[in-house]
Amino acid sequence: MSATGTGRSGPRPVDASMDLLNQILRQPVDPDYAVVAARGGSRPRAHLLLAAAAVLVGAMFAVGALQTTRSAPALQTERASLITRVQAAETAQDELRARAAALAAENATLRVAALGLDDTSQGLEKEIATLGPVVGTTPVTGPGVVVIVDDAPSAASDNRDRVLDLDLQVLANGLWRAGAEAVAINGHRLTTVTAIRSAGDAITVDYRSLNPPYRVEAIGDPRSLPARFSESAAGAWWTDLSRNREMPFSLDTAKKLALEADPGITLRYAKRATS
Repeated sequence: MSATGTGRSGPRPVDASMDLLNQILRQPVDPDYAVVAARGGSRPRAHLLLAAAAVLVGAMFAVGALQTTRSAPALQTERASLITRVQAAETAQDELRARAAALAAENATLRVAALGLDDTSQGLEKEIATLGPVVGTTPVTGPGVVVIVDDAPSAASDNRDRVLDLDLQVLANGLWRAGAEAVAINGHRLTTVTAIRSAGDAITVDYRSLNPPYRVEAIGDPRSLPARFSESAAGAWWTDLSRNREMPFSLDTAKKLALEADPGITLRYAKRATS
């Protein structure tokens, strides 16, 4: 049988058995790579969009910075005006306190003249003189202790390490319970109606803002007052703040302290004593 009798149109190629190798030679790059390369044609557009977004963000930051810069002088002026008003109000309050102290002294003189010198009036005057230092209507001097407390070094980053109004309330009440006869904080005399409160970031005593460190003066027996305070709940409170919150705390005795009267205290309730 001849070769043409097999039904084929021509002779078999010599490399017919190497189809895989021929395919690799004809198409050396995988079709998937070609697809990815074809998609790469959209990259310049993506870059343009990214650049446009960056320009837009930069413009927004520039506008914000410009607005902040323009508003800074106005804020500074408003802050300076507010500080001036606060200082003026405190000056006016100091003048009113001085006036109240002068009127209190005048009232005391008139009271003595009105009571006369009989036995009843002398007893009344003696009782008033005895109660005056206790209620805070008269200045007092004597030995005692000085307690100085302050915010912890980390108070700028952690408000829990700041001295609070509650801490000063505990300290003052602890000194009273330990036997103090008169107490003042940063020169402000405390009475039974004195308010120790927080106003924003500041602590106020009778609505006067105080700045740390806080100096608490207490007139009393310097031999027993420190020990009795240390053994009280207030002493334990401040020992905990000093150890665990690193708030500075010191208590020292003093041979002589001078505490001014509270000019703002007024008589609220009174009744005639019955025999």
